This record gives sequence, structure tokens and C-alpha cells, in this order.
Amino acid sequence: MAIRPIHARYPFTAAARSAVDEAGVDLAEVVASDDGVVGRGVERVERALTEGGVGEPHRRTRVELLSYPVARVLVSLVDERVLTRRYARAEAATAHERFIEEFAATAEYRSARTERLTRADLLSEFDLTGDVREGSDGYRVDVGAYLDLAADQWGDEWRLVNRVLVDGEVLVTEEELHELLRQAVRHRVAEGLPLSVPDPVAAELDEAVAQARETLSELELTREIDTVVPELFPPCMKHLLDQVRKGEHLEHHSRFAIASFLTSIGMTTDEIVELFQVNPGFGEEATRYQVDHIRGATSPTEYSPPSCATMQSYGDCYNKDDVCEDVIDESHPLNYYEHMLDQEDEDDLVDWRESDEDEAESSA
Repeated sequence: MAIRPIHARYPFTAAARSAVDEAGVDLAEVVASDDGVVGRGVERVERALTEGGVGEPHRRTRVELLSYPVARVLVSLVDERVLTRRYARAEAATAHERFIEEFAATAEYRSARTERLTRADLLSEFDLTGDVREGSDGYRVDVGAYLDLAADQWGDEWRLVNRVLVDGEVLVTEEELHELLRQAVRHRVAEGLPLSVPDPVAAELDEAVAQARETLSELELTREIDTVVPELFPPCMKHLLDQVRKGEHLEHHSRFAIASFLTSIGMTTDEIVELFQVNPGFGEEATRYQVDHIRGATSPTEYSPPSCATMQSYGDCYNKDDVCEDVIDESHPLNYYEHMLDQEDEDDLVDWRESDEDEAESSA
């Protein structure tokens, strides 16, 4: 099978992988001798971190296609969850832009292009042909497939309880179907990462890995936090935590925000489940599944808390203070918390979990 432009546009497909295999490509030889492929692979990773996409395709089909496995190797060598997450999302975002354009192509556009991806092709790629049916009222997706793909979508509109369910099928619009396909791409890209990379290949990519690490270090959300000090939380998370402790009902987006924040700062699933027990409608099995999904234990991705902009759009931004506006410039709740931790003497910090243990021991 010859390497074709469609393979380069959608390098995550089985056909693209087969084309690379049949071409007898030796990855070790490529990274050692083809600066163009390595450079484009580095660009894919850099753009994923800084722009949320993977950049414009290289003019040479072979370079563009081979840059995809090189980028996956780079992501694996850096081996930071935040990079893996952003990279998979970026590849999916770029693929989404491309297949939306091709699905909507005019007859003239189609005739000028020798090969394009159809919706049927993409559904077949992810074994969804039998799960998706087009009707007069939109598309119907088998509930099992819907739950698998919509679990990663953020927002109440994706919850099954808010969908039209008929005979085991969920009604979705064309746009929503495309969003679900974007998630299928992201799952495919994230699958298997990090890879086990042979030493000779890793050695050839030392400089590229260092470059990716440098870019990553300049971004936010890369610090590993494992300290729970609620009085240093950003105001929004203090408010949500207070609501949880009072047993107040939280909307789905609010629960996601506080649960993802707590997992990001080191709390275990058991600790978060225990915290949520006082909430009305608490179900341990469902809560545990949701928290494990957020932390990446039962999904390909570990989810970060929403940004400040997203918190505002969902009405979860409360009591903004000077740190929000002057120090972190309303960037992200984790940036706020990291800043507050940095202002404290580490020896004076008392982890909430340790203080709870001390209270339990003193009362025993």
C-alpha cells in the first residue's frame, strides 16, 4: 500500500499504520537521518502545548505521516500526563477540523480532490457503523457507544438524563455526532501512551525531548501538587468545598470542577468519595466511577480542573480576590493554589488529611 495524502491527514487510522508498515519504515533510521520528519514531529508536540492543534501539514506527504509516530515517541519520552493529555486533544482537534471540512465539501471540491474521508469511513474506523443511524430527526447512537464517548464531554447537555433516549438509542445532532467522533480520535491517539521506546531511538531524540520539556516547563499546570490546605484554595474551590461539606446539591459541572481540582492536588478516590457522602443523592459506586474517570484510572485521560474562564461561563466563579485578578490574571484555579503554596513556609503547612488523622487518633 502506497503512502497517500489521506494517510498523512489522518495518521491515526488503521490504513495509515498499514501504509507505514508496508513501506518498511525503520523508525530508528528515520530519527537518526531525517531532520524534516523529526522537526515536524517536534512541531506537532510544541503546537499541541501552545495552540491546542498540531499545526499546518508539511508539504511532503511522507514527512507529515511519519511525524505522527515520532511525535508519539516524543510524548512518551517526556512522559508527563499534562503533555499526553494536551497532545491527544490537539491531534483530535486538528482531525476534527479536517473531517468537518471534508464532510461538508462541495461537489467541485470533491472532484478536485482524489481522496477524502467520509463520515461512513470514520464510523467504520472506530467500529461505530452499527451503532449510529441517520434519521429524519438527526442521528441515533446506541446508548453504550454514546456513554463511552460522551463520558469525556464536559457539560450537563451530555449527561444521559438530559438526552432523548428511544429504544436504547440516544438522539444527537450532526454537530454532536462530530464531537463524539472527535472523542473517538482522542481515545485512539492516547491509546498506548506512553510507549516503550528503544534506547537507540531515545538517544537520537535527546535534543528534541529537551526542547519539548523546556516548552512544557514554561507552561502552567506542570507542577505535581500533593498538599491539601483548604484555606489556601482559590475562592471558587473554597465555595464548592463548603457546599459539599454542607451537603448542598451541586450541578454536574460544579461536581466535576471540585472533584478534578481535588484529584489534581493529590487526594485519593477514597478520600473524595468520603467527602461526597454527605451530598444528597450520593451513590458510592457512581461517585467512585466518576472520580476514577476524572483521574484517568478508568479512562485514557487525566482531567484537569476547568480554567477560570470556563468556571465563569458555568457560574462557578465566586468571590474573586486580588490574587485572582492581579497575580494569576484569572488563568486557572491550580495556578492560584500553586501561588498560595509558594507564599507559605513549607514547614508551616498542615495537610488537611494529616490533621483529620490526628483528630481521629486523639478522639480514639
